[in-house]
Amino acid sequence: MKKTMLAFSLAGALVLSASPFALPIAEAVGNGPNYGGNETINTSILHTYDEMVDNLKKQQTKQKDMELEVIGQSVKGRDLYLVKYIKNPENPTILFLTQQHGNEQLTTEGSLEFIKHLGTGKMKGVIDGVNILIVPMLNADGAMGDVDFSLDDYIASGSRHLTRYNALGVDLNRDHVNKIQPETKALHDNVIRAYNVDYMIDLHHQGTKSERDGELVSGSILYPTTPNVSPDVLLKSKQLGAVVFDSVDSTGWGHLGKYNGGSAETISRNGIAVEYGISTLLFEMRGMSDHSSESAVLGQKSNGYLIKQTIKTLDATVRAIADRSIDNKDISFWDTLATQQSQPSKE
Repeated sequence: MKKTMLAFSLAGALVLSASPFALPIAEAVGNGPNYGGNETINTSILHTYDEMVDNLKKQQTKQKDMELEVIGQSVKGRDLYLVKYIKNPENPTILFLTQQHGNEQLTTEGSLEFIKHLGTGKMKGVIDGVNILIVPMLNADGAMGDVDFSLDDYIASGSRHLTRYNALGVDLNRDHVNKIQPETKALHDNVIRAYNVDYMIDLHHQGTKSERDGELVSGSILYPTTPNVSPDVLLKSKQLGAVVFDSVDSTGWGHLGKYNGGSAETISRNGIAVEYGISTLLFEMRGMSDHSSESAVLGQKSNGYLIKQTIKTLDATVRAIADRSIDNKDISFWDTLATQQSQPSKE
């Protein structure tokens, strides 16, 4: 039985439709509570690795179009999973990647809900026009706190701590050139090189203090910023961002900024775009599930909205690729979208 607190936070939040979610602006993610030593942060309400695997296997038995594949193992020997919906290999393919950083779990929670959603009648006909790949919880060891270094200074309570790094203390999102870590190697060898991927959204979480136009953001987005990316890949990356921005920022509860990211190709957003010609987008949701810094962690009252933001993102991009409307997306919003800034500290 899934944790009741997380289920409660999702109540009414997971019904997807073509129209924006009808929720009060006052409940926007950006207005959700910071930790500040007062809010509840409990990892016990999140899926453990074993619960995630059980969830995926149950969905596989229910959904005729879903396939589950083991793409490799983590440092500690946990199987790493790929969820596949491939009805026509000639269709464009999108890859959703979550939890390269183990303490950024709400995007994984959202992806699990989206997988359930793909098995419903609401997606009838959609997966006929697009192939979907989902790698949930790439950093399984970090997500379980099963690492070879101390997490005693981490904030969250519950059954485990969650950390950014893999078991060896390596940031997987800085390993996309050398591909030394088993998790990164599995992603490249058995997903990116094995399938004809056209688009990728790399889902992360950032801190809680960023704002755009004087209002806290619910997340931020960015295309590849390495000078080595081809113009066509860059254009399609910006179109992917346009789909996400138009879908989320128009809701009244979502508020997105432009992420201030670097050009290093060790980062998946940049390296994968250059090496494979895949159009990529980084999506950084607000607030992490655990951290040693109070400014990085968001009170769990915001969990439902962050999860819903993930679902909204996945749903909108899948539909836009399936009906090819992504090919006509206007990217001019990027010219005026403000780069998020850190909110000034209050005296």
